[in-house]
Amino acid sequence: MEAMSRSATKWLVIPVVMVAVCQLAGHAVGAASPSVADALKVKPIQVEVDFDTPDEATFATCVLKTLQDKRMTGYELRDAAGNVLRRFLDTNRDGRVDQWCYFKDGVEVYRDIDSNFNRKADQYRWLGTAGVRWGIDNDEDGRIDRWLAISPEEVSEEIVAALRTRDTARFRCLLLTAEELAALKLGKSQMTQLQEKIAAAASGFENLVRRQKFVSDTTRWVNFGATRPGVVPAGTDESEQDLEVYENASALVETDGTHAQVIVGTMVRTANGWRVIDLPHSLEDAQASSIPSGFFFEASLARRADADVPVTGGLSPELQKLIGELEIIDNDLATASTLDQQATLNAKRADVLEKLANLATNDEERATWLHQLADTVSAAVQSGGYPDGVTRLANLYQRLANDKADQALIAYVRFRHLSAEYGQSAQDPNEDFAKVQDKWVADLERFVAEYGTTPDGAEAMLQLGMAQEFAGKDEEAVKWYAQASAAFPESPLAKKALGAQRRILSVGKSLELAGKDLTGKTVSLSALRGKVVLVHYWATWYAPCRQELSVLKDMQAKYGKENFALVGINVDNLTEARDAYLTENPLPWPQLFEPGGLDSPLALELGVLTMPTMILLDRTGKVVNRNLTAGEVDDELKKLLR
Repeated sequence: MEAMSRSATKWLVIPVVMVAVCQLAGHAVGAASPSVADALKVKPIQVEVDFDTPDEATFATCVLKTLQDKRMTGYELRDAAGNVLRRFLDTNRDGRVDQWCYFKDGVEVYRDIDSNFNRKADQYRWLGTAGVRWGIDNDEDGRIDRWLAISPEEVSEEIVAALRTRDTARFRCLLLTAEELAALKLGKSQMTQLQEKIAAAASGFENLVRRQKFVSDTTRWVNFGATRPGVVPAGTDESEQDLEVYENASALVETDGTHAQVIVGTMVRTANGWRVIDLPHSLEDAQASSIPSGFFFEASLARRADADVPVTGGLSPELQKLIGELEIIDNDLATASTLDQQATLNAKRADVLEKLANLATNDEERATWLHQLADTVSAAVQSGGYPDGVTRLANLYQRLANDKADQALIAYVRFRHLSAEYGQSAQDPNEDFAKVQDKWVADLERFVAEYGTTPDGAEAMLQLGMAQEFAGKDEEAVKWYAQASAAFPESPLAKKALGAQRRILSVGKSLELAGKDLTGKTVSLSALRGKVVLVHYWATWYAPCRQELSVLKDMQAKYGKENFALVGINVDNLTEARDAYLTENPLPWPQLFEPGGLDSPLALELGVLTMPTMILLDRTGKVVNRNLTAGEVDDELKKLLR
């Protein structure tokens, strides 16, 4: 039934859009201008979208406004208060709508996209407060065929939806594909095991939904549950690159007022989000049998059960009540319009998380809730939504230290307390920023002295290196980057720290860097000897990068015939955003790219930490400036090309 409703919704869209298209590009074709009623008839193709629709009392007060600029035309629907409700855009000015945008509380939360301009949507994006999902519909039938982007939380939500709707195709979209599995570069043995698990999951889902009883038609997803993700380092079982995974992940669900857990198991990070490798199952199944919940690490639900963890057959009523409260608070936070409201709700959320930690039956479970508490309070402080959170984190840290809790947990809370305190002070216009920065460095140094051997010690050392580098204290920066890479050689941060050292010390040295451009051709700096070369790290998501590109275009036009070459290195996470930008703004020099954004091999090679980053090489291939700005390019090129 869901597949039918999706398809029906899709074909409802097209005739209405055709009405709205008539004057979209300013062409008078004899049709009447679309009305508010026409605009409100259009619905998202994906049915599970929460967006604003005016009721009958306010319907007549809505206003449909024409939009037009050099790049696109369209219509925007607003309510009487001026909040945007819908936006319909013709982005290629062919007189046809190709983006249908929907809003919640004035924020865009969902968009249908016709990327090939054939009047049928083929991409679906959740935006703003609705998440990060980006689905691709290859055959334009209204059903998502693959995920271009999806978070771990949303994967768990999609699994619950697939169980609820008995939709095998929906579940299979979440499994690692053969191409994604090959890109992980695992050892032969692990590759074979995963192939077998994924094939079994793909074929076994239909049978699972016929017999399972842990998700019903009234079940709804509530939250995602997991400890922090882990890294399987390159070289493990003959693997060739680091792998980021969640083990024993779960989805908290609610069915007719009763909460339970659906075990998702192992989740693997790919270039396009997260994927699963096995069938979901209930907590009771995991506890009552030998169903494996971990693949890459040894810890599993079965082992934890053996370690005297009581088998409860589900969540206790007290735990269910608290999780229900947490859900209500999260919903209220999503719509809180003032900082005072956010502060009150964030304080309540912290109270609930502390109660959940106190109810934990083992240290790992308690640490999970306290991690979440520290993370959310620290983030809320830095966004301005919980000023008192700094004191709360300080008290929590002191309590854990007095109780002589696990050092890693104490360090985790302490680091987030220091980050919140620094973020709050740095945003205060009445503070002396130089003093704030000095205190931050001193706090980090004390943290390293106390907790330098914990996982957060690596992050503190990296932050110290960044702080000193931005202050122009290169020797100090190199010292901290070197300490981070030496103390935590297996940490992903070690590669970044090593690259940052290499970048700082690169002036006067030859720089070797190579990669594939967007056509698959290998580009190397060594092949450009004899030319002055500017290496430019950039991303579409950072506006200053886009502004610099126009300056670099001018430099290319001015000096391109004088042995000057540009090499771009794009660090976008979403290749579609990059491709869309380059289609509209073509660049006449090669663009290197590897998946991973600022954690991609090309970015890690030189420890690139901020955008944009420009490095200038002379004709011999030696670095003459590792921290160039767009305003300095012209003068530097005049010197080198004279």
